[in-house]
Amino acid sequence: MENDLSNYRKTYEKGELRLAEVPENPMELFQKWFYDMDKFFPEEENNAMTISTIGLDGFPKNRVVLLKRFNFEGFIFFTNYKSEKGKAIDANSNVCLSFFWHRAERQIVIKGKAEKIAENLSDGYFESRPRGSQLGALVSNQSEIVKSRLILEEQLKALEKEYEGKEIPRPKHWGGYLVRPVEIEFWQGRPNRLHDRIRYKLKQDYNWQINRLSP
Repeated sequence: MENDLSNYRKTYEKGELRLAEVPENPMELFQKWFYDMDKFFPEEENNAMTISTIGLDGFPKNRVVLLKRFNFEGFIFFTNYKSEKGKAIDANSNVCLSFFWHRAERQIVIKGKAEKIAENLSDGYFESRPRGSQLGALVSNQSEIVKSRLILEEQLKALEKEYEGKEIPRPKHWGGYLVRPVEIEFWQGRPNRLHDRIRYKLKQDYNWQINRLSP
């Protein structure tokens, strides 16, 4: 099977990114871009991001997760600590996050180190989730082989009955990670493939070195 995609063409003309106008801290620019997306494209799942880890088999792997919080420290998402990505992070905390907002022709690539957040913060977020999502976290042994979907559905029904009218506890193997960035690159599509690329790199004094990169 062969599919030739060489004729796919798109011109990027929706914005520009000037080095002289970016803030000193990349989290300020991230916040602006994220709020722009929420304002102009509220129907999109703008907090969807790709996380890349180095697996125990030595291969990199990407998957999409949801950003649930960000601040000057970094980016927080939640998952099963015993999942494939959780085991990968335990072995190698270096990860890469990326956002691709095609409607705005923007991309952000973040290198950083992942660490578990405090248990009380994971508790607080777990309590805010819908009951169905809470029960789903109890049912799923994420990334493990399961014989059929029916098994999962039967386990869910059993837990619904068990916890009817009761508070659902957060599983100890489920919680949040904070990714502390060491490098953030902002990409704005431009005509003729001369895209704007601005990279922030964390220095030893914890200030950010800012450079324009060739597209």
